[in-house]
Amino acid sequence: MVDHRTAPYAALILRLTIAGYFAAALYGKFILRPISLWWGNLSKAGYPDWVLTYTLTAEFAAAIFLLLGIYTRWVSLFVLPMMIGATHFWMVRKNFWFVEGGWAMPFAWSIMLLVQALLGDGAFALKVPSLPWERKYQQADA
Repeated sequence: MVDHRTAPYAALILRLTIAGYFAAALYGKFILRPISLWWGNLSKAGYPDWVLTYTLTAEFAAAIFLLLGIYTRWVSLFVLPMMIGATHFWMVRKNFWFVEGGWAMPFAWSIMLLVQALLGDGAFALKVPSLPWERKYQQADA
Protein backbone atom coordinates (compact mmCIF):
# COMPACT_ATOMS: atom_id res chain seq x y z
CA MET A 1 0.00 0.00 0.00
CA VAL A 2 1.29 3.45 -0.89
CA ASP A 3 0.84 6.28 1.57
CA HIS A 4 -0.20 9.14 -0.70
CA ARG A 5 0.64 11.71 1.98
CA THR A 6 4.33 10.76 2.21
CA ALA A 7 5.07 9.29 -1.25
CA PRO A 8 5.77 12.71 -2.83
CA TYR A 9 8.33 13.41 -0.12
CA ALA A 10 10.00 10.04 -0.69
CA ALA A 11 10.31 10.94 -4.39
CA LEU A 12 11.72 14.34 -3.38
CA ILE A 13 14.37 12.77 -1.13
CA LEU A 14 15.36 10.32 -3.85
CA ARG A 15 15.46 13.08 -6.47
CA LEU A 16 17.68 15.30 -4.31
CA THR A 17 19.97 12.38 -3.45
CA ILE A 18 20.49 11.48 -7.10
CA ALA A 19 21.07 15.14 -8.03
CA GLY A 20 23.62 15.40 -5.21
CA TYR A 21 25.48 12.34 -6.46
CA PHE A 22 25.70 13.81 -9.95
CA ALA A 23 26.79 17.19 -8.59
CA ALA A 24 29.54 15.43 -6.63
CA ALA A 25 30.62 13.51 -9.74
CA LEU A 26 30.86 16.75 -11.71
CA TYR A 27 32.74 18.41 -8.86
CA GLY A 28 35.27 15.60 -9.02
CA LYS A 29 35.64 15.91 -12.78
CA PHE A 30 35.94 19.70 -12.96
CA ILE A 31 37.28 20.89 -9.59
CA LEU A 32 39.28 18.11 -7.94
CA ARG A 33 40.98 16.96 -11.14
CA PRO A 34 41.12 18.52 -14.58
CA ILE A 35 38.44 17.34 -16.99
CA SER A 36 41.17 16.68 -19.56
CA LEU A 37 42.51 13.88 -17.34
CA TRP A 38 39.11 12.14 -17.23
CA TRP A 39 38.53 12.69 -20.96
CA GLY A 40 42.02 11.55 -21.91
CA ASN A 41 41.90 8.37 -19.85
CA LEU A 42 38.56 7.29 -21.31
CA SER A 43 39.68 8.20 -24.83
CA LYS A 44 42.77 6.02 -24.36
CA ALA A 45 40.49 3.22 -23.13
CA GLY A 46 38.78 3.35 -26.53
CA TYR A 47 35.62 5.32 -25.81
CA PRO A 48 34.53 7.60 -28.69
CA ASP A 49 34.08 11.32 -28.07
CA TRP A 50 30.29 11.12 -28.48
CA VAL A 51 30.07 8.76 -25.48
CA LEU A 52 32.06 11.17 -23.34
CA THR A 53 29.93 14.09 -24.50
CA TYR A 54 26.75 12.15 -23.72
CA THR A 55 28.14 11.29 -20.28
CA LEU A 56 28.81 14.92 -19.40
CA THR A 57 25.46 16.03 -20.83
CA ALA A 58 23.65 13.38 -18.82
CA GLU A 59 25.49 14.30 -15.62
CA PHE A 60 24.74 18.01 -16.00
CA ALA A 61 21.10 17.31 -16.89
CA ALA A 62 20.68 15.08 -13.85
CA ALA A 63 22.42 17.46 -11.47
CA ILE A 64 20.36 20.46 -12.55
CA PHE A 65 17.00 19.13 -13.71
CA LEU A 66 16.57 16.54 -10.97
CA LEU A 67 17.49 19.08 -8.32
CA LEU A 68 14.71 21.35 -9.57
CA GLY A 69 12.28 18.56 -10.40
CA ILE A 70 12.07 19.43 -14.08
CA TYR A 71 11.01 16.55 -16.35
CA THR A 72 12.19 14.12 -13.69
CA ARG A 73 10.96 10.95 -15.39
CA TRP A 74 12.50 11.79 -18.74
CA VAL A 75 15.82 12.98 -17.31
CA SER A 76 16.09 9.81 -15.23
CA LEU A 77 15.48 7.68 -18.32
CA PHE A 78 17.97 9.82 -20.33
CA VAL A 79 20.69 9.24 -17.74
CA LEU A 80 19.99 5.55 -17.13
CA PRO A 81 21.95 4.18 -20.15
CA MET A 82 25.01 6.15 -19.02
CA MET A 83 24.82 4.61 -15.55
CA ILE A 84 24.37 1.14 -17.01
CA GLY A 85 27.49 1.82 -19.09
CA ALA A 86 29.36 2.95 -15.97
CA THR A 87 28.28 -0.26 -14.26
CA HIS A 88 29.66 -2.27 -17.17
CA PHE A 89 32.88 -0.19 -17.20
CA TRP A 90 33.61 -1.10 -13.58
CA MET A 91 32.26 -4.63 -13.90
CA VAL A 92 34.96 -5.59 -16.40
CA ARG A 93 37.73 -3.81 -14.47
CA LYS A 94 36.97 -4.46 -10.81
CA ASN A 95 34.76 -6.60 -8.69
CA PHE A 96 31.38 -5.90 -7.11
CA TRP A 97 32.23 -4.35 -3.77
CA PHE A 98 31.75 -0.69 -2.81
CA VAL A 99 34.99 -0.58 -0.80
CA GLU A 100 37.19 -1.31 -3.79
CA GLY A 101 35.50 1.06 -6.23
CA GLY A 102 33.65 -1.73 -7.99
CA TRP A 103 30.39 -1.80 -9.88
CA ALA A 104 28.05 -1.90 -6.88
CA MET A 105 27.66 1.88 -6.64
CA PRO A 106 26.80 2.57 -10.29
CA PHE A 107 24.44 -0.42 -10.22
CA ALA A 108 22.63 0.93 -7.14
CA TRP A 109 22.60 4.36 -8.79
CA SER A 110 20.95 2.83 -11.88
CA ILE A 111 18.24 1.27 -9.71
CA MET A 112 17.69 4.65 -8.03
CA LEU A 113 17.22 6.28 -11.44
CA LEU A 114 14.74 3.61 -12.48
CA VAL A 115 12.75 4.05 -9.26
CA GLN A 116 12.80 7.83 -9.74
CA ALA A 117 11.45 7.44 -13.26
CA LEU A 118 8.61 5.33 -11.89
CA LEU A 119 7.84 7.71 -9.01
CA GLY A 120 7.91 10.97 -10.95
CA ASP A 121 8.66 14.48 -9.74
CA GLY A 122 7.64 14.30 -6.11
CA ALA A 123 7.11 17.28 -3.82
CA PHE A 124 8.43 20.79 -4.51
CA ALA A 125 9.12 20.21 -8.20
CA LEU A 126 9.02 23.22 -10.48
CA LYS A 127 5.93 23.37 -12.63
CA VAL A 128 6.86 23.25 -16.29
CA PRO A 129 4.77 22.74 -19.43
CA SER A 130 4.15 19.10 -20.24
CA LEU A 131 5.93 17.60 -23.21
CA PRO A 132 3.94 16.89 -26.40
CA TRP A 133 3.81 13.12 -25.87
CA GLU A 134 2.69 13.67 -22.26
CA ARG A 135 -0.20 15.85 -23.42
CA LYS A 136 -1.50 13.01 -25.58
CA TYR A 137 -1.65 10.70 -22.56
CA GLN A 138 -3.20 13.38 -20.34
CA GLN A 139 -6.01 13.92 -22.88
CA ALA A 140 -6.62 10.16 -23.07
CA ASP A 141 -6.96 9.96 -19.26
CA ALA A 142 -9.47 12.82 -19.11
